[in-house]
Amino acid sequence: LSRCPENMYRTETLTETLPLAELTRRFRNPEKFIAYCRECGRYGHCWACPPYEFDPSEVLAGYTVAWIAGIRIIPDEALRNRLATPEEATEAGREMLARVRAAIDPQLLAIERKHPGSRAFFAGTCFACPEGTCTRHKGIPCRHPDRVRPSLEAFGFDIGAISSELLHNELKWSRDGQFPEYFTLVSALFCAESGDTGTFTLTAQNPIP
Repeated sequence: LSRCPENMYRTETLTETLPLAELTRRFRNPEKFIAYCRECGRYGHCWACPPYEFDPSEVLAGYTVAWIAGIRIIPDEALRNRLATPEEATEAGREMLARVRAAIDPQLLAIERKHPGSRAFFAGTCFACPEGTCTRHKGIPCRHPDRVRPSLEAFGFDIGAISSELLHNELKWSRDGQFPEYFTLVSALFCAESGDTGTFTLTAQNPIP
């Protein structure tokens, strides 16, 4: 039974485009943010997460433009009121974020395919396989390399500063098992040329099947 029906929250999409060199100069600090990754149990155990067999800085050198997309997810008051315990709120929050990711991740991959030389960055960890079943810790190649993309954090970018300074949207966090005013998912597409990034769009209205 869903704890978070789709009709009990709404979403807003916030976007910004800027030169990747500027994004990197202002918001990338691998030493600081990869250190946070090392504290996560997915570090070295998920194909979307660091450490990588390649140098992210060399990968970034192939792109010139960054399109940043933030999805703000705003729970209805009715949803807040129906969650009786912190555990229910945590479960509902995870369901909400997974539902929105299930809508926007395929759209990012579709945009990537339409624009050769681009690279998508997802808003958080990999959902291609059920939690705890990634093959990386067994030394087995990824089952879904066509669907796995890193997050901006995994390449050393400061998501909090990107959201607040570029999207004018301060990140909010759950406290004491209570929903924040809103949640935010920050994705991106890096392109080799500026092209038509102004026409890129994401919608978060497709529910999980």
